[in-house]
Amino acid sequence: MSLSRRQVTVAALAAVPLGVAVAGTAQATPRHRTLYIAGDSTAAQKYVDAAPETGWGMALPFFLHKDRLVSNHAVNGRSSKSFVDEGRLDVILAALRPGDFLLIQFAHNDEKVTDPARYTEPWTTYQDHLRLYIDGARARGARPVLATAVERRRFDAEGNAVPTHGDYPAAMRALAQEERVALLDIQALSLALWQRLGVEETKKYFNWTATEQDNTHFNPSGAIAVARLVVRELLRTRVLGPQDVRRLDEEIPESWITWPEASAA
Repeated sequence: MSLSRRQVTVAALAAVPLGVAVAGTAQATPRHRTLYIAGDSTAAQKYVDAAPETGWGMALPFFLHKDRLVSNHAVNGRSSKSFVDEGRLDVILAALRPGDFLLIQFAHNDEKVTDPARYTEPWTTYQDHLRLYIDGARARGARPVLATAVERRRFDAEGNAVPTHGDYPAAMRALAQEERVALLDIQALSLALWQRLGVEETKKYFNWTATEQDNTHFNPSGAIAVARLVVRELLRTRVLGPQDVRRLDEEIPESWITWPEASAA
């Protein structure tokens, strides 16, 4: 995989300042630790033409200490395979530094059996591609973190929230155990949240508008709710500590979500 100078520059500009400085010694220049996100449209930065659609990565900074850094590289339509094939993992690996984190969430597009550019099989090629992220992060002294894919909004006739990701969450859980990687079980937690909210209330969390009935992507409320789940899991797994997070028990105003005019890429 290869990088252009422009790709690296764009990736560097993607970082949103939120982070805590980490100094090796009293004389060392403080350096921010960065949490990178590799993922799909459910996490991605959205722009004004997509509003009110909101990726959960856009809401993550609200729950992290103001000096933490988040660099959101998630992109619409990507699978664990196509993200690598397009050189997007290369961009992240070029930027990673010791002490950084790489949060990896894929499955929605890996499931597309009829699309060879994106499809992966849960127990073979999906795990194989995830290992590229894990090994790449570790080789650079960064910590990989796996996150099972957030669930879609789907209910059966009895009003039960239904899982939609097949074997992909189980395959990721097994890989996390095998590779001793922290696992954020967002699939299980989001499914439980949708069940608790119910058929009608969940519509307020997804991108349901006058013209759309989108049961995959979030509006600001949904993105904030999922970001809260992610940060709670980062705490539970001790990837982050209490000093790294904030506002976990506070209401986050939807007005805090903003959509830039256009992508920097």
